[in-house]
Amino acid sequence: MESNLNKYIAVAYKLYTVIDGETKLVEEAPENKPFQFISGYGITLDAFEKAVAGLEKGAEFDFTLSKEEAYGDYEDAHVIDLDKEIFTINGHFDRDNIYVDAVVPLQNEDGNRFLGKVISISDEKVKMDLNHPLAGKALNFKGHVVESREATKDEIQGLINRMSGEGCGCGCDDCGHDHDHHHHGDDGCGCGCGHCH
Repeated sequence: MESNLNKYIAVAYKLYTVIDGETKLVEEAPENKPFQFISGYGITLDAFEKAVAGLEKGAEFDFTLSKEEAYGDYEDAHVIDLDKEIFTINGHFDRDNIYVDAVVPLQNEDGNRFLGKVISISDEKVKMDLNHPLAGKALNFKGHVVESREATKDEIQGLINRMSGEGCGCGCDDCGHDHDHHHHGDDGCGCGCGHCH
């Protein structure tokens, strides 16, 4: 039986979820820029990896992850007020980057990086939502496998280098670019990896 570890997998998909009672497309990884990962490294959601790792190149898929398999419940406790001075540079509030609906990279005392969405700004506080954008939602993935093969030693080493360095380690090749709909990665890569947040 072929192992599903250390497989290079690339998938094109459309991700749907229910928002305000309507099923909406919230993310897309097109065939020419598929979501790429190497299995066995915890890069993407476990349930997502399990659903696609055993499929052959060209196979189509249509599966739904429960909120428990995805990003868990939406937690009101993850909405916090931060002092405005945190976002002050040279005595001036950073209005260019801190505004309502902005997605901002943050870091806690332990050095963990994550994203927060600005909900409101008052005279002294910035209210941030630290929940994953898809928390509390079931996720329906529809797509097909673009590539599925054993990963090369270079690809595995490259992944390890990215995971130990400053990149998000998602293998999406375009961290911080082109994804305006919502962000998954700690660098705002939006790659669908789910691991970075």
